[in-house]
Formats: sequence, structure tokens, C-alpha cells
Amino acid sequence: MKQNVWLDGAPYELELTPLADACAFQLSATEPRALASGPLEGVVSALEVEPGIYSILWDGDSFEAVVTLSGDEGVVKVGGAVVAVRLEDPREISDSATFTLAAGRQHVIAPMPGRVVDLLVQEGQAVEAGQAILVVEAMKMQNEMRAPIAGRVVAVKVQPGDAVAAGDVLATVESEEMHNA
Repeated sequence: MKQNVWLDGAPYELELTPLADACAFQLSATEPRALASGPLEGVVSALEVEPGIYSILWDGDSFEAVVTLSGDEGVVKVGGAVVAVRLEDPREISDSATFTLAAGRQHVIAPMPGRVVDLLVQEGQAVEAGQAILVVEAMKMQNEMRAPIAGRVVAVKVQPGDAVAAGDVLATVESEEMHNA
């Protein structure tokens, strides 16, 4: 799976390859000024020990990362470093696309292949931005998929037990402004 990632405003391409109990990654700069020494790559294992807190093993070293995301933007704290992050799945955008998390319809997308283990909302239910709406198990870890905006769930495309592929639409949330229009 490839994603466009902005770290402190600099653009990168992140490629993830799931393994049996870890994930291989390659982070490549899309501008000459970043990662002057070439792509950063390796195998990493991550476990969510508390909501938003991950224990990460990379090249024999252990790290704790605190991840705060709202939709596709947020902050990652590792040690003393704080990095602003923005994610963008290239399959979800076109040349003329613009991003807004404030209004309209937003899809909840599977970030990697997995299996749906729990639905936490129903169609028609009101949700807050960042509220967990379903759980997908991938790489032996359960991941809460969250509402990208406040609004109403207008579609749930999966059921518990369903297998999903990276990029599959799992649910759709529509802002209240759009829902009442």
C-alpha cells in the first residue's frame, strides 16, 4: 500500500508491505530537500497498548509513539520529537481534488487488508469526529476505524467477519449540514 505523507510540511511517499507479524516500510522523499541520504526503510512492529499509544519495535530498538489524529491529520510524538503528519491515499484523489474535513461526505477506508471484527455504529447514527465506528483486525492487531468528521453515518458497507482489502470503503459519514440539506 502506498500513501502520500507530509511530515512537518515536507512531502514523502510511504510504502507499507504487511508481513506475518510486522510490516516492511519504505519512506521516500518526493522533494530533493528531504531525506538527502536516500529512502528510509526497514521492518517495524507496532502494538497499540492504549488508545493512541503504540509500542514500536524497529531494528531491535523499542519506542513509544503517541498518535493523535483527526481524520487524516494529526501529531505523532516519539521521545522528545513532535511531528505534524498529514496522510493522503493516492487512490482517493484526483488532480482537481481538494480536501475538507468540515463538510460533505467522507469515507472511512481500510488502511490495509484485514477482517472486520466489530461494528460500533449503525446507519443513521450521529457520530463525532474521531469516534470509533468499527474495528478491523490486520496483522494480528485490532484497529479502530474512526469517523473523519462529525455527522451521520449514511452507509456501512461491511459486516463482522467480512474480509477487506486496502482502500476498500468501509463506511460513509456525512456532515450534518449535508445531511439536513
